[in-house]
Amino acid sequence: MPAGVSWPRYLRMLGASMLAMFAGAQVVHQYYLPDLTIPEVPPKPGELKTELLGYKVREEALQQLKAEQKVD
Repeated sequence: MPAGVSWPRYLRMLGASMLAMFAGAQVVHQYYLPDLTIPEVPPKPGELKTELLGYKVREEALQQLKAEQKVD
C-alpha cells in the first residue's frame, strides 16, 4: 500500500491526477496555440514569430534616445 492508503484508492487518485494533468495541458495548448510546424530552412533574424517584438522596439528606442543625448 503506497502512502498508507489502499490500492483502489491509490489507483483512483493516480487516475484523477493524470486526467487533471492531461486536461490542464490540453487547455494551455488550446489557449496559446503553439506553432508546431518545423521550417525547412532556419528563419532569418526578425522573421521568427516568437521573438519579443515589444522588447526589440524598446531597445531600439533606448538606443535612439542615448544617441540623441550624446548629440546634445
